[in-house]
Amino acid sequence: MRVDDAWYSGDRRRLAKVYSHHAPASERRRRVWGRKPTHRADRRDYRLHVPLPGDIAATSAALLFADMPKIRVADDNKAAQDRLESLLDAGSVHQTLLGAAEQAAALSGIFLRVTWDRDVIDRPLLSAMQPDQAVPEFRYGMLRAVTFWRELSGSTESVVWRHLERHEPGRILHALYMGTRDNLGRAIPLAEHPDTIDLAPTVDKDGATPTLIRGLTAAYVPNMTPNRMHRTSPVGRSDYAAPIYDMFDSLDATWTSWMRDLRLARARLIVPDGYLRNNGPGEGADFDEERELWQRLKIPPNEQGGNALTLAQFAIRVEEHRATAESITRQAAQAAGYSPQSFGLETDGAAVTATEVDSRDERSDVTRKAKAGHWRHGLGDILYALLQVDAVQFGSGVKAERPRVEFGGATESEQQRATTLDLLARAGAVSTATKVKYLHPEWDDTAVKAEVAAILAETGAGAPDPGGSYPLAA
Repeated sequence: MRVDDAWYSGDRRRLAKVYSHHAPASERRRRVWGRKPTHRADRRDYRLHVPLPGDIAATSAALLFADMPKIRVADDNKAAQDRLESLLDAGSVHQTLLGAAEQAAALSGIFLRVTWDRDVIDRPLLSAMQPDQAVPEFRYGMLRAVTFWRELSGSTESVVWRHLERHEPGRILHALYMGTRDNLGRAIPLAEHPDTIDLAPTVDKDGATPTLIRGLTAAYVPNMTPNRMHRTSPVGRSDYAAPIYDMFDSLDATWTSWMRDLRLARARLIVPDGYLRNNGPGEGADFDEERELWQRLKIPPNEQGGNALTLAQFAIRVEEHRATAESITRQAAQAAGYSPQSFGLETDGAAVTATEVDSRDERSDVTRKAKAGHWRHGLGDILYALLQVDAVQFGSGVKAERPRVEFGGATESEQQRATTLDLLARAGAVSTATKVKYLHPEWDDTAVKAEVAAILAETGAGAPDPGGSYPLAA
């Protein structure tokens, strides 16, 4: 996770630290970020990082949560549905899930947690917790307990304060520890640190806060399964775990080389010593490129070209670098499970039909569906816990039920929708009401009926048959 986090962050210092301190010596030498720069300390580090890992994670999140999934409880439990929608909106859950999905794509998974703090707000809170700051406990592939930890303010290199928050069925335990960088240390009363002093009155003698529900107030959503490095582990795998670290490194090397070509190709003048202006004792000499008149230099006539200016300017290998970078990006995207088109890479400049576009995006759509399956279960579990905590801790009075989570399909363009509707209408296989629902899935039945009536009135399709008002001939 440390390596995944370094690539996801895009921080050059973090990448250099990971590969120069934690990687084997053989790997350090062949990595762009494992080699120590040979320049002086006062010179700039010209190594360049291309944020493709962050783009992959952001693309994964956008494919899943660009639109909020449909979350529904039983049809006859309208009170629970209304309360759930209120909690989702008030808690900005859509934004929380979008950020959680991006982090899950990079770090192999994400934890979702339900907590509450009456001093802050009068409702339960849903938050995302990082997998590299959690110690989960699984049984038969199911999460049974998890301990989250965080470093607190006031920590130094020699003394580290940590807050541990353990979620078990029916309760949440809090503990404060004082230790070192590589040792948890000893337990300290919660009231001994300003960051945990507010928790002291809310726990019992064992440091526990009862949740008053049977289930767990935390859930784990794996990014993708299985984990190829640890096949029996229920922990998911990162989008970078193909692995595609070599491709990320090669892409950075390509762009670093490209920018080096630009630096070397800057026009430079090579001038004889006689063209330099003496700036006085200890001040050196320089060349005034704006000067228009020069006196003849005292150079023997048999030395041809001795007083000439030489222009040095190297070629920039633009096409070679562009083709290499595009090829690496395309291969990295495919290895991560996405279509190159999701990253703006086109195969050629030829026009394509809507069907061809769908076909090219199929790989991204398959990956989105696979991830949606993991999110559907994990999100359903944590939202059920959210409703239960809201009922028992805040007295909402609703009957908590496990909601159903349904992810929509890939977003269609207006042209694609129009083509589909036209084909269905020609086949006579769809009603006006169905066409309206297809075009406006967010509308309720009242709005659909009103639109259908307006369409039938304008087209005359809903007018009575005039033949029915005349008697038939004998």
